[in-house]
Amino acid sequence: MQVDNTLNDILQSNYMQQLDRQLNENHLLKHPLYQAWSAGKLSLDNLRDYACQYYHHVDAFPRYLSATHSNCQYSEARKVLLENLNDEEGINGLDSHPALWLQFTKGLGLSEDTVINCELFPETKQFISDFLTLSRSSYAEGLGALYAYERQIPQTAASKITGLKQFYNIADEATLKFFLVHLEADVEHAEATKTLIKNLPMEEKIIAEKAAKKIAKSIWNMLSGIQTRMMNNVCEATVV
Repeated sequence: MQVDNTLNDILQSNYMQQLDRQLNENHLLKHPLYQAWSAGKLSLDNLRDYACQYYHHVDAFPRYLSATHSNCQYSEARKVLLENLNDEEGINGLDSHPALWLQFTKGLGLSEDTVINCELFPETKQFISDFLTLSRSSYAEGLGALYAYERQIPQTAASKITGLKQFYNIADEATLKFFLVHLEADVEHAEATKTLIKNLPMEEKIIAEKAAKKIAKSIWNMLSGIQTRMMNNVCEATVV
């Protein structure tokens, strides 16, 4: 029995390593938009444009989690997802993550109304729609989508903090709080989600894997959509 368990652990670990390698093909830090941020090549207006669009994904994220939680038939797994959801929504006096993003946009000089009411690009709408659709379709698909996204966030958060401090003179805790929180929170969330995927039957693992790959490509496309329109004022523009 011990031998069987050890072999199973090895197979599960190898499976996740292979999935990670595939997802890394579209790792966010490889995207030209984030590379330009890290190199200080974006203007402050560019950052504002990005922040307006990205807010709406952050605002929708609790709904991704809620839908995945609702589709989950395993009580212990639901507790894991609920803990993640509570972090997103803000409990025990902590700010919600959408509220923390609005602190970031305020630090960039944007009003809350401008961010909330900005016109979304097609790629932004598509990414949010893809995430919601997968989360509502099945537990495995929601889990795969969550993992593909959250596994990248600690690294990207660290890169963004460094870029903001080094090139944009943004170092106050209130403005950086969203990224500071995600340096640690999504390490735990991604590891927890990875464990949940490992516990899936193989047929559901395959479903989760497909969803993970779809979301990795979808967020990449969203960033590309933002990048191609960055010379315009996204927050004020009307998308045709």
